[in-house]
Amino acid sequence: MDTAVLDRMTGFATETLASEDAARIGGLVRVMALRWPRERALSISFALTSAAAEMEDLMADRSHEGAASRAYKMAALVAADVLAIEASGIEVARGKDLLHYWRRADPYFLDL
Repeated sequence: MDTAVLDRMTGFATETLASEDAARIGGLVRVMALRWPRERALSISFALTSAAAEMEDLMADRSHEGAASRAYKMAALVAADVLAIEASGIEVARGKDLLHYWRRADPYFLDL
């Protein structure tokens, strides 16, 4: 695992969540899969979880609690999609595999 890439992914997720822009947050997972198509798909889930935890730690006023909660939900849904992809025979799901899976089977992240 390339920690520098994971740090960039987490930073991107944190910045997007902190923007409080509903459209940007809605497209966050799709944009991450497009931006990092060769990275392990679980890295997206990890980065979302890390970003949510970071926001909870840094925002004592609880102003970003909703965004953190949404990020945790998105991370869980990405992890479920990764499990479905890997159950279909792909040994290690990548960002590009998520995009293909969403187009073929579950457009949730494409429609946000």
